[in-house]
Amino acid sequence: MAHGGGSVQQRGDIDRIVETILYLYTESRRVTKTQAREHGLTGPQISALKILEAMGDLSLTELSGKMSARNSTITGIVDRMERDGLVQRERSLSDRRVVLIRPTDKGRAVAKAVPVSAMEIFATALGGLPTGDRRELRRILGSLADRVRDEIAARGDEDTKL
Repeated sequence: MAHGGGSVQQRGDIDRIVETILYLYTESRRVTKTQAREHGLTGPQISALKILEAMGDLSLTELSGKMSARNSTITGIVDRMERDGLVQRERSLSDRRVVLIRPTDKGRAVAKAVPVSAMEIFATALGGLPTGDRRELRRILGSLADRVRDEIAARGDEDTKL
């Protein structure tokens, strides 16, 4: 792995951190993909259903934010889920300009049938950390996410969104 300057120790620390981040990402995708396959769905569809199950009805923009994906990507996912009877689009009663994504009875049943999601595994693992460690991790990850966004913007990579 190439890194600018720095000591061998710094490069080693950075390599271990990157490896850990990639491990967490890969494991979350593996768990989600395995669960999705068992239900005839894609990983993003399972993720969307589990988010809707946990948070209730969301706008497309809110769901996109929770899934760290572009609205256009989530639109395609929601279109297929709507076609398959898993969600429905409904105008918000409080703001008619907003369209909410709401799971159908079938979508709720599928979400319930998926026993454990990657989010729940992470939540359980994080719940086992001492409060101070969780706060420090949240601070560090927030700072890291900000720096990654800045790096992506500096490189002009518009296809990547965090």
